[in-house]
Amino acid sequence: MLFLHTAGPHWYSWHLHPDVILLLLGLTGAYFYAIGPLRYRIQDAGRVKRSTVLWFMGGITVLYVAASSPIHELSEGYLLSVHMFQHLLFTMVAAPMFIVGIPTWLWQAPLGRPSVLAIAKRLTHPVVAFGIFNSVLLLTHLPPTVDLALSSEWFHFFVHATLVMAAILMWWPVLSPIPELPRLSYGGQMAYLFLQSLLPAVLASFVTFSDRVVYEKYAAAPRIWGLSAIADQQIAGGIMKILGTAILWSFIGVAFFKWYDQDQKREQEPRWPEVEQELSEMGLTRHQ
Repeated sequence: MLFLHTAGPHWYSWHLHPDVILLLLGLTGAYFYAIGPLRYRIQDAGRVKRSTVLWFMGGITVLYVAASSPIHELSEGYLLSVHMFQHLLFTMVAAPMFIVGIPTWLWQAPLGRPSVLAIAKRLTHPVVAFGIFNSVLLLTHLPPTVDLALSSEWFHFFVHATLVMAAILMWWPVLSPIPELPRLSYGGQMAYLFLQSLLPAVLASFVTFSDRVVYEKYAAAPRIWGLSAIADQQIAGGIMKILGTAILWSFIGVAFFKWYDQDQKREQEPRWPEVEQELSEMGLTRHQ
C-alpha cells in the first residue's frame, strides 16, 4: 500500500524504489551502448555531441528526482499539489529533454522499415499527438484513476510511464530533430502550443474552483505545513495551470523570435530582379 496513513517524518526521506532505479539504470545503459558500440554498426551514424548526452542525462536526473526523492513521498502520501508538480516534471521537463538528448541518427535507425515509419508518422502527426497526450492527461487525473494509482504501486508506475511517453509525442511536432518526422513551422508551433496551453487549464480550473476535495485519498491524507485539503487542491490547480502554461509559453516565445529572425534574414536576401538590374547596370548581362 503506497498511501501513508500516519503523519511523521517520512515525507523528507529518500526511499529507494527498485523499479525506478532499475528502469533508469536500464535506460542509461541502453543509451550509452547505443551511442558507443552500437553506433559503429549503424550506417551514417555520426558523432554524439557532449551537449546531447547532457540533455539525456538531465532527463534521467529529472525522472529520478520526481520518482525517488521526497517529491515522490509527498505526492503519494500527503499533498495533491506536489503530485501535480511531479507530473509537470515528467511531462514538461523530462520529456522534451529526452527528445533533444537522443542523437538524430539514433531516432532515424528504426525508421528504415516502411511499416515503422508509417506508424511513426501517424503517431507524431500534430492532431494525433495532441489528442493522445490530452486524453492521457485527462484519464490519469480522473479521481478513480488517481485513487487507484495511490493504492497500487505497479499501476502508479504504469501511469507515470504512460505520461512520459504521451508527453514525448506531444512535444515531437515542436522539437523533432529528424526530417522524416518534421516539426511544424514556427507559426504552426505557436498555434499548437497555444492550444496545448488551453486544454489543461480547463482541468486545472475544475480542480482549483471545486468547493469539495476531488480526490478521496488526499482528503484523508495527514495534513502538513498547515495546508487544508482544499488549499492544497487549489495550489495543485495553480501549479498545473500557471507553471504548465509558463513552460509552454516560453517555447511559444522562442518560436516567435526564431520566426521573426527567419523573416528578417529572408527580407535581407537580394531578390533576383534586383540582382539582375544591378548586373545589368554593371554591364555584366546581355540585353536582348
